[in-house]
Amino acid sequence: MNYEPVLNNEHAQSSPFGGRRGLTILAIESSCDETSAAICADGKILSNHIANQTIHEKYGGVVPELASRAHMQNIVPVVDIALKTAGCTLETIDAIAFTQAPGLIGSLLVGAQFAKSLALALNKPLIAVHHMQAHVMANLIDDPKPTFPFICLTVSGGHTQIVLANSVYDLKVIGESIDDAAGEAFDKSAKILGLPYPGGPLIDKYAQQGNPLAFKFAEPQIPELNFSFSGLKTSVLYFLQARKKEDEHFIEKNLHDLCASVQYTIINILIKKLKKAVKQTGVTQVCIAGGVSANSGLRKALQKAGEELNWQTFIPAFEYCTDNAAMIAITAHYKYLNKEFADLSISPSARAEW
Repeated sequence: MNYEPVLNNEHAQSSPFGGRRGLTILAIESSCDETSAAICADGKILSNHIANQTIHEKYGGVVPELASRAHMQNIVPVVDIALKTAGCTLETIDAIAFTQAPGLIGSLLVGAQFAKSLALALNKPLIAVHHMQAHVMANLIDDPKPTFPFICLTVSGGHTQIVLANSVYDLKVIGESIDDAAGEAFDKSAKILGLPYPGGPLIDKYAQQGNPLAFKFAEPQIPELNFSFSGLKTSVLYFLQARKKEDEHFIEKNLHDLCASVQYTIINILIKKLKKAVKQTGVTQVCIAGGVSANSGLRKALQKAGEELNWQTFIPAFEYCTDNAAMIAITAHYKYLNKEFADLSISPSARAEW
């Protein structure tokens, strides 16, 4: 599919949000267990609707087959709500964007096939977006926005990365986890503590009432800007096994302090590497992105580090931290302007490099 980007000026429509609407993109996100659709007009998000899946809670984690089935049930109503909220129709959309990678292949397929079908039926450009690139670009949705170059600490359920953003079209991963991601460290530690899925937000909740220095857990020493969190999980497991031999109710008696100590350790690992990245690059515009960036302890630690070391700190709104279509839409906006269109033969990928 070859398209020339033509801004929608001649047939621009009146917007309920004021002014005239130009380049308008419908974006779909379906990489894991949230079905989301968003409308972006000239780089402004007009709607961002998310349908969560609660069915996975009783299994202690996301079940891929159930996730893809739920996406099939949710995608039409989610897109419909996003269009109506933004005051748009399919006919007034200029392009269709979707998450191509990475993610659960069954979930990605639902969003990809839906987007390709719309693009074909409406004869609209198709734009494929990398999920992790979109997390970084979420920082460009609302004001104040960082200026280039900036560093972004991207912490999601399956990825932990430090990204050097030289421009919209020049993003370089300069550090990443060599095993578990920070989000996995939160969820796996929560499971060891006996907390229900998803455990990361519960650790954050209980940590606010605990002492972060009550217990000390291992901080793996990894060279350069890379991360490792698998050793932390093992440290928590062995520590609790030893303590429970002395007192079978140890976790219940110390839950708040345990959560605070686990969270403190994970955040300390992240902030140390981020400080190192700032020192090495000399870049002092610092952002955060991804689902774990909604963690209150991490947000506070980032703000504190920025104040101490004279960073300019940028943190997206909560709704743009977890998986959402708004970040896909803003990324697609710039891809459209750069004529980065996808062919209908494009396939989603569970794992893909930028």
